[in-house]
Amino acid sequence: MDVIIIGAGAAGLMCALTAAQRGRKVLVIDHANKAGKKILMSGGGRCNFTNLYTEPSNFISNNPHFCKSALARYTQWDFLEMVQRHQIAYHEKKLGQLFCDNKASDILEMLLKECADAGATIQLNTPVTRIQANDSGFTLQCNKQTLQCKSLVIASGGLSIPTLGATGYGYQVAEQFGHRILPTRAGLVPFTITDPQLKEFCSALSGTSINDCVVQCNGQSFKEDLLFTHRGLSGPVILQISSYWQPGDSIEIDLLSDRDASVWLLEQQAQHSNLELKTVLSECFTRKMAQLLCEHWFSNTPLKQYNSKQLSAIGEQLNHWRLTPSGTEGYRTAEVTLGGIDTQEVSSKTMQSQKQDNLYFIGEVLDVSGHLGGFNFQWAWASGHAAGLVV
Repeated sequence: MDVIIIGAGAAGLMCALTAAQRGRKVLVIDHANKAGKKILMSGGGRCNFTNLYTEPSNFISNNPHFCKSALARYTQWDFLEMVQRHQIAYHEKKLGQLFCDNKASDILEMLLKECADAGATIQLNTPVTRIQANDSGFTLQCNKQTLQCKSLVIASGGLSIPTLGATGYGYQVAEQFGHRILPTRAGLVPFTITDPQLKEFCSALSGTSINDCVVQCNGQSFKEDLLFTHRGLSGPVILQISSYWQPGDSIEIDLLSDRDASVWLLEQQAQHSNLELKTVLSECFTRKMAQLLCEHWFSNTPLKQYNSKQLSAIGEQLNHWRLTPSGTEGYRTAEVTLGGIDTQEVSSKTMQSQKQDNLYFIGEVLDVSGHLGGFNFQWAWASGHAAGLVV
């Protein structure tokens, strides 16, 4: 076998079809019983397969320049060309996010067909128990089967969503061959709240969302929708900021990002002084949330009973709600794993290890993580393609 790829996910399948199209004899193996499980569940089952506005700045890494080469050589437009060639219907949801009109399996079936047409073989239910490097490449022990290859590609993903089969296997292989693993943690993940009063507030609002909140942490800021849950806070804006949050950090939330809440409340007082605060707030939030804000944060009296300083303080709280999450929901629900194999020890052009010839690392196993919105899939396509051109 010319090439063995461990991992039948997005990056592994892209690498396989690219290498096989070059005439390489390719085998993809995976311990799971199905290829592309994460593809199938992504984007609410519709697969947010790329983003029209993909830039290196959309990625988090200890080595921020590493992703540039691969992303420049296989762009969102290149993947879109394949999608269009297979006549897969898609739409832009928001902020350049592209989703299938039908279902995520359209993307997986496209990749599997490209692999089959190019002659790449996929073998599932095949856990690897041992890898040895030798003069001609690598020997792999898989159950009762021994496999040989010249080039070995690790596309086994990170630790996120273990129920889909995620393990730390790729990190073990990297360490076996002398690579440094940067600390890993859950990214693109909901926050949990344990403060009793705050948890009661969030739980009472579970399922309530607020459009276009701005959330800030550690110099980063995102503007998207926020969702209250029984455990704490979620929604796209929380998932985005979670990748920049560290335990103990506070976050700041602007619940009314379209206005200066203090000025607005003073204007409301001048025009509708007899209205109760909760009635005014229900113009911006659900009636239930307006009531809970008054119960937990403010009193509920007619606007005329507040002085300007009190209304300004209420506005300040709405525009600058500061809280400290107790933690995150962890890998169980995380969409990505932050950290991973140190990219300083991997070629940015070919994805080849600088410690071991003919060993390659692609996708989420590397210390490259994208923002929410199709960027992690684009990294899978780009890094898989980069390795597929040279293995």
